[in-house]
Parts: sequence; structure tokens; C-alpha cells
Amino acid sequence: MTMWTWLKQLTSPPIFFALAQRLGFWFGLISIPLLAYGLIGGLLLAPPDYQQGEGYRIIFVHVPAAWMSLFTYTVMAVAGGITLIWRIKVWEAVLTAAAPIGASVTALALLTGMLWGTPMWGTYGVWDWRLTSALVLLFLSAGVLWLHHCIPATGPAA
Repeated sequence: MTMWTWLKQLTSPPIFFALAQRLGFWFGLISIPLLAYGLIGGLLLAPPDYQQGEGYRIIFVHVPAAWMSLFTYTVMAVAGGITLIWRIKVWEAVLTAAAPIGASVTALALLTGMLWGTPMWGTYGVWDWRLTSALVLLFLSAGVLWLHHCIPATGPAA
């Protein structure tokens, strides 16, 4: 038995999907109260900023959404590379599962950035490289979703 046997077994679709189905419920159960605690703490309990006032609280949503959008695109790039190089089907599922998450958190980051930027700067956005790259990432995830929808599934699972 080699050192990488466990990884090969874990990337087997029946084993991976059974494990994901068992753990998905528990991860969701843990994440809901943590998300609620973070939103309540950031949007309601945090004191107002001395320069920005109450409007800065949107940062407690904007910054995590922006970081999460970058993380999901990193996951999509790694999963796409593994899928193309080693043809591991589980990573294709990871890629297609990360695309709607990436699209939604990127849209949330763009929206909350606009809501925060308006009272602070007097404009919805300046379209610098950060905003433009976030919009490009939103279009990339929409393209992945569109391609996944348009290409018919083949093989025994279809």
C-alpha cells in the first residue's frame, strides 16, 4: 500500500460523494449560527466609526465577500487544472459547484462595495483595476455556469 492510496480512494466519485453527503449537513448546521453571529456582531453590535459613522458597517459584509470571491476563483482554477491534467471527475464537480458560489459572492462584493463607496466617496465606483478585475471574475464564473449548462452530460451517469 502506497502513501497516496488514501487520496486515490477519496477521489473515487462514489466514496467522495458519500462522504460529502454525510459531512455536508453537519458543515451547514455549524455554518448557519456562525454566519448569523458574524452578521449580527458586524452590522448591529459594532460601534460606529469616528470618521465614517454608521456607513462603515457594510465593510463587515464587503471584505469577507471579496476575499471569498478570490478564494472561490482560486479553487476553480486549481480544480480546472486538475481536471484537465489528470482527468479526475471529482474535481470537475468541485469546479461546477464553486462557480455559483463565486458568482454570488462576487456580485455581493461588487454591490456592497458600491453601497459603501457612495456615502464615503460620493460615487458608486471609480472602476480601477480592483473593480474591473472583480467584474471580469463575475463574467468568468457566469461563463463556467453557462458552459456547464450548455454542454450535455455524457457517460453512464447521464
